[in-house]
Amino acid sequence: MSEPADVDALFKLPLGEFTSARNALSAQLKKAGQPQEAADVKALTKPSVSAWAVNQLYWRHRKLFDRLLDTGKRVRRAQLAGASTREPNDARRAAVAELTDIVEALLREGEYGATRDLLRRVTTTLEALASFHGLPNAPLAGRLVDDVEPPGFDAIAGLMDPAAKLPRRTEQAPAPQNRDDGEGKRLLAAASAAVRDAERALARARKHAERAAAGADAAAARAKALEAQRVQLERQLELAAEAAAEAADRARKAAAGASEANAEADSAERALEVARRGVQRPTRA
Repeated sequence: MSEPADVDALFKLPLGEFTSARNALSAQLKKAGQPQEAADVKALTKPSVSAWAVNQLYWRHRKLFDRLLDTGKRVRRAQLAGASTREPNDARRAAVAELTDIVEALLREGEYGATRDLLRRVTTTLEALASFHGLPNAPLAGRLVDDVEPPGFDAIAGLMDPAAKLPRRTEQAPAPQNRDDGEGKRLLAAASAAVRDAERALARARKHAERAAAGADAAAARAKALEAQRVQLERQLELAAEAAAEAADRARKAAAGASEANAEADSAERALEVARRGVQRPTRA
């Protein structure tokens, strides 16, 4: 379908703004006399949280995202050439790990919890996009609405260079049986290896996500415990301040009482002195 350029902008927005912005764009297109485009936009599905997070990686961290996608092609080229896939697979794991770390910050920014399940879904989609890169009808990065699963055997086999595929047989000039069988086995082995590598990479990515989630859970628990301790200490401080204020008040009252007692004692002492002088004064005959 023909889409307006503003569609990309919808997938760059915070997830909570997607629906209202989509409806506003649809209404704008309808008012501009573009009913089909308006209907197409209105039919766009709001992304899941995990799909939204991957879309943000695509729009905000394109250089690293493109590096991840490129590793998929490099893995397949190595497999078809019968070369080692260790270096591109290591590069893919590193890119996935770095993007997963960024996702945690994006999820906090969007006020979503970076749960173990959510991070697992993100890493699965990242691995799948790398495996899909270059395939016909590959998922459209940046406009995902749901999680993406890795491609199956048929999809990977379909990515092979057409020049490397088996030649068609004809009745007039049949191709040598042993040559076709050897080529077919080589391609089958390469495709099978691609599937195995994708599965292993996915398992590693999931372990990384689980470790990251476990670390986040531990940090959250530690933060919760410290917060509880802070609240308790603040309460103790309040109680101590109240006790100190009461003690100070009692001290002031005691000081005032002591001052009054001293004044009374001084007055009594003066009265006594006057009485003594009266007793000692001689009487006239």
